[in-house]
Amino acid sequence: MPTKGLQSKKTTTAAANPSRKRAALGDVSNVTKIEVAGSKKAAGKTVMVSKPSQANGIQKKGTTRTAPLGPKDPNKKTVDRKASGSGTIGVAKRKISDSTTNSEVKENILEEGEPARKKPHAVDVDKKVKAEPKQQKVSQEFYDDEAPPLGEHEYPPGVENLDSEDLDDPLMVAEYATEIFEYLRDLECKSVPNPQYMSHQDELEWKTRGILVDWLIEVHTRFHLLPETLFLAVNIIDRFLSEKVVQLDRLQLVGITAMFIASKYEEVLSPHIANFRHVADDGFSESEILSAERFILSTLNYDLSYPNPMNFLRRISKADNYDIQSRTIGKYLMEISLLDHRFMAYRPSHVAAAAMYLSRVILDRGEWVSRSI
Repeated sequence: MPTKGLQSKKTTTAAANPSRKRAALGDVSNVTKIEVAGSKKAAGKTVMVSKPSQANGIQKKGTTRTAPLGPKDPNKKTVDRKASGSGTIGVAKRKISDSTTNSEVKENILEEGEPARKKPHAVDVDKKVKAEPKQQKVSQEFYDDEAPPLGEHEYPPGVENLDSEDLDDPLMVAEYATEIFEYLRDLECKSVPNPQYMSHQDELEWKTRGILVDWLIEVHTRFHLLPETLFLAVNIIDRFLSEKVVQLDRLQLVGITAMFIASKYEEVLSPHIANFRHVADDGFSESEILSAERFILSTLNYDLSYPNPMNFLRRISKADNYDIQSRTIGKYLMEISLLDHRFMAYRPSHVAAAAMYLSRVILDRGEWVSRSI
C-alpha cells in the first residue's frame, strides 16, 4: 500500500470527524469507504482515490460502485472482445439472426461452451467406428487359417522337441528357436576367415599367432570377460589378417584392439581403453588404439555378426539335459581350439559338436540321447 495515500486518509478523516474512534480493521481501504447504518450522510463522507485516478483527474464515487459479483445490468450492452482461445471466460455471445433454425442455434450454443476442436474430433471418432468392420474384413482375408503356428515343426521319429517345455517362458523365445539357429548356421559360412592367410604375411607365422591368442586369453581372464568376447576377438583378428598385411611389431596392437572392439560388442560394461593400454605395457597410446579400431572396423565393413560356438554349445547342452561336467569340458576344448590354426577352416557349430562329443567320450557318458538339437 502506498504510504502517501494512507497518510492523506488519516489527516482527512481526522479533520472531518475528530471525535470519531477508528476501528481496528474497519477503515482499511484505498478505494472506497462504507458507512455503517445510522451514521452520517454520504455527502459529508470523505472518499479515498487510488493513484491512477489521481493522475488522470478521475474520482470514483463510492455510492455508485457495484460489487464484483453483483447482478448484471440487463440494459447494459456487452462489448465483444477477442479471446485468447476457445472456451475463454468472458467471451460475449454471438448474435443469432432470425433466419437461423433451431438446430443451428443449438450448435452455436454448444460451440460457445465447448472447445472448437471437440466437435470435429467426435466426428472423426464416429468415422473410425464406422470404418472398423472394413478393416476386420481385410485382416481376416490376409491371415491364412491353414498356416501352422510358430514353433511347430516336423521332427524325425524318435526325436524329442526341446522347445516344448519352454513355450510358457517368453524369455526363451521357444517359438523362434528353430529359425534362429537356422539363421546362425547360414551366417557362419560368411564369417569364416581364410585358413591360408599366413601365406601372404611376410613377417608373421602360425606360431606368432598362437602366442598372440595365448596372451589374449590371459587378458580375457584378468578382465573377467564373457566367453563370447574371446571368440569374437580371435575371429576379428583372423578376418583382419586375411585382408591386410601386418608387420610383426604391430601384431600386438591388432590383438589388443580386437579385444577392445569385442568387449564393446559383447559386454554390458566394457573395460576402459586405459586398461587395455596398461595391459599392453604402455607400448601403444590411446590414440593409436582408437586409430587401429577405426581401421579394423572399416576393413571388416563394420560386420561383427559372428555365430559364436558358445551359442551352439548351449543348444547341445540343452539336449544333453544340461550336464554341467560335460559342458565344462566342452568349453575348455573349444578354448584350446583357438590356439590351433587348423580349426579355422571348420564352422563354429562343428567345433561345438566335436567338443561336446569328445567330452562325453572322456566322461564315459555312453551313447547320445535321441533328442533334437
